[in-house]
Amino acid sequence: MKGPLFYSKILLFGEYGIIQDSKGLSIPYNFYNGALKMDENPSDEAKKSNESLVKFTAYLEQLQTEQPELVTFNLEALQKDVAAGMYFDSSIPQGYGVGSSGALVAAIYDKYATNKITVLENLTREKLLQLKAIFSQMESFFHGKSSGLDPLNSYLSLPILINSKDNIEPTGIPSQSTSGKGAVFLIDSGIVGETAPMVNIFMENLKDQGFRTMLKSQFIKYTDKCVENFLHGDFKNLFQNTKELSKVVLNNFKPMIPEQFHQVWQKGIDTNDYYLKLCGSGGGGYILGFTEDLEKAKSSLKDYKLEVVYQF
Repeated sequence: MKGPLFYSKILLFGEYGIIQDSKGLSIPYNFYNGALKMDENPSDEAKKSNESLVKFTAYLEQLQTEQPELVTFNLEALQKDVAAGMYFDSSIPQGYGVGSSGALVAAIYDKYATNKITVLENLTREKLLQLKAIFSQMESFFHGKSSGLDPLNSYLSLPILINSKDNIEPTGIPSQSTSGKGAVFLIDSGIVGETAPMVNIFMENLKDQGFRTMLKSQFIKYTDKCVENFLHGDFKNLFQNTKELSKVVLNNFKPMIPEQFHQVWQKGIDTNDYYLKLCGSGGGGYILGFTEDLEKAKSSLKDYKLEVVYQF
């Protein structure tokens, strides 16, 4: 047995901001993917994944009991498959901000949800919000609190524009130009990030009036501008606003940036060779970079391996 592939995602803009109703833009990242599988002789990793699925199945059973109006599953089939050793075979790195649990949630919903909303039907805003609500509850098993966006992105395999908490829509993004000098890239921090502790720090900071003011007047302002610039292909303003966003993050989200990257982050702002921002909740995993000149960024960051996500 091998199920359909579900892809990783990258939230280009909106990390943390979307918790406070900023805009956001999430795109599928096809470099990584995962699928439900069964093997005659499972590896140790497959067994570990299966153990996690046993717990997840119990959680979904409870979810269905508590909120039958939200989502129901063919639990009998799911339990039978899990008992037979089903696991999630994934190349998506965990704790890297590219949606490893999101792809798993999408795969389980796709295969076992009853009355599921399919990608092929007319996806009204109501249906998208319903899917997001279902995925939010399902993914909370892994993160404690989930927006449901990662699984939604993985399930639809479409770029998603977040206008606000209750206003999301699939969107088109400017087409890539492989000969373009500008690029969005990933740097591997070499550290696994944990989502829950980072979100907890953010929630604690929100209790502070000064932090809330900064979030509204700076962080959300630049995030919203970046989303608009990117969607309209206005790359000149995109880089100016990404630079401002990069500064705001360095000044106010230090715990989310691995220590050895504080100087690298500042160097980008000083030289304009590249600008860095958080990818997901931070604390490790990938760091997202934007550059007007990929070659320049590569030589400036020669100690790191750059993974290009998007070129323009």
